[in-house]
Amino acid sequence: MLAILLILLAISGVAYAVAITRAALAEGKLRPSLEAIGVGGVVNFFDTLGIGSFAPTLTWLKFRTQVSVRQLPSTLIVACTIPTILQSGIFLALLGVHVDPVLMGGYAVTLLLGGLIGARLVSRVPIWLVQAVVAGALLIAATLFAASNLHLMPPGGTASSLPLPLMLTAIAVSFVMGLLLNFGVGHYAPSLVMLSLMGMDPRLAFPIMATGGALTATVVSARHLRAKAADLPISLGFMLGGVPGVLIAAFAVKDMPVAVLRWLVIAVVVYAAGVIIRDAIRTFRHPSPDDLALAAAAGQSHIKTER
Repeated sequence: MLAILLILLAISGVAYAVAITRAALAEGKLRPSLEAIGVGGVVNFFDTLGIGSFAPTLTWLKFRTQVSVRQLPSTLIVACTIPTILQSGIFLALLGVHVDPVLMGGYAVTLLLGGLIGARLVSRVPIWLVQAVVAGALLIAATLFAASNLHLMPPGGTASSLPLPLMLTAIAVSFVMGLLLNFGVGHYAPSLVMLSLMGMDPRLAFPIMATGGALTATVVSARHLRAKAADLPISLGFMLGGVPGVLIAAFAVKDMPVAVLRWLVIAVVVYAAGVIIRDAIRTFRHPSPDDLALAAAAGQSHIKTER
């Protein structure tokens, strides 16, 4: 079973890499920047070590690129797909045999379902709301980083599975996390906290999280690619830089002190969240043409329903 899953991951990774390359080639955007490659390598290196990549990537996208607010979540998911698939393969090969397959499978499927529904929602809500959710995601990430540095995170237990009530709860929560992925809210840190509180060995949370993330990112980002909702040069850069970043973290570095880096990330992320909140307030007060069109469409739909 584990071997089959690893083969499927390898096939999906190759197929997705071909798909994103062909999409970039068709649009004449097959030129990833050196900065995107470098940032992709760094954030995915630390993502593999457990710090997470969504918050620092969102911060970089906000301050160093011209990616629109509407494209931020889509670009984030598309850019992180290949590194997440690679992480999943590594964690499964190292720890997958110890994980309850029912828990891992249920978590992955419901995360995917939430991700598919969220992919439809993110393009149908006002830009200010997307900004607000992204800012909230950054603040949540900063809070979790701070809790980890202050040793307030749950140490976890030693279990490799969960009792049925807790398992069903974890699977249900993963659906909500799938929804939020499309708004830039990473699921690694919340999942690690939840599973640890439930008594699982924190190490065994990694193959569960990465496998669910790989399945969801592959399917959801394929939708974003078809909708042309992501910045392809940046996504390609993250793919090229992320692969060696994951491999170095997984095999060349076993233990690394990351507390100081977390504090630095917290400072940058909180600042970025403040800027995005300011932009959200401005956008709410002065709606964009897209938001006005969405509001008009919603109003017309409401009138038709009343009739």
